[in-house]
Amino acid sequence: MRFTDTHCHFDFPPFVGDEAGSIARAAEAGVERIIVPAVDASRFAGIAALAAQHQALYAALGLHPIAIDRHEDAHLDQLESWLQRKPAKLVAIGEIGLDLYMENPAFARQEFLLDAQLRLAKQYELPVILHSRRTHDKLALHLRRHDLPRRGVVHGFAGSLQQAQAFIRLGYAIGVGGTLTYARASKTRNTLAQLPLEALLLETDAPDMPLHGFQGQPNRPERARLVWQTLCELRPEPPQAIAEALWRNTQRLFNLPD
Repeated sequence: MRFTDTHCHFDFPPFVGDEAGSIARAAEAGVERIIVPAVDASRFAGIAALAAQHQALYAALGLHPIAIDRHEDAHLDQLESWLQRKPAKLVAIGEIGLDLYMENPAFARQEFLLDAQLRLAKQYELPVILHSRRTHDKLALHLRRHDLPRRGVVHGFAGSLQQAQAFIRLGYAIGVGGTLTYARASKTRNTLAQLPLEALLLETDAPDMPLHGFQGQPNRPERARLVWQTLCELRPEPPQAIAEALWRNTQRLFNLPD
């Protein structure tokens, strides 16, 4: 079995300073590739360097809504400058999106930055890695307006079956993460059990979103295998078929080498 963690913040502790060891631990669990999304412009260069230095790592650059108070208009210019350079292992724009969970969301500003980045994704023909908390319906409206050629993934999905199906009809994949491992997350588990296998990607959101049994610990990319194991318990397809589909889905969306 081989897996890709399609969402790991590898530029944060506990991975900083232990990059080679962390990549080796992931590989032992079959997690051969890791996509590292940015949260703000200050991390663009570091993530690009990580991807250049380590065969297993791939970069996504974007302005995360959770850091809305740190983003400046000039950071959009910085993002476009990186896109113009076309680093070989830059595979997506992300993490971008919308978030109404925060105390002061500055939502109009979030929407402005999201639209600007979706336009860049369309111009440079890259997929997007999308964050959405309490904003699935609003996010879907933005995606309909922009009609990206490469689409993307709604990561860490925890919405309803109807919301997931709406994203899939628009051509977007759904990120399967650690929430799935909690028995109390019955809505998410039931939703991901019913979606087309061709629409699913595997992720951890490490070091965030700890899996059941690892509460209080930093999440890690090797635990993507445990997410897959839980998904296998919920779906009718054979485990090998699920693993192969997740691998193919990831290659297709992010245009990764086999």
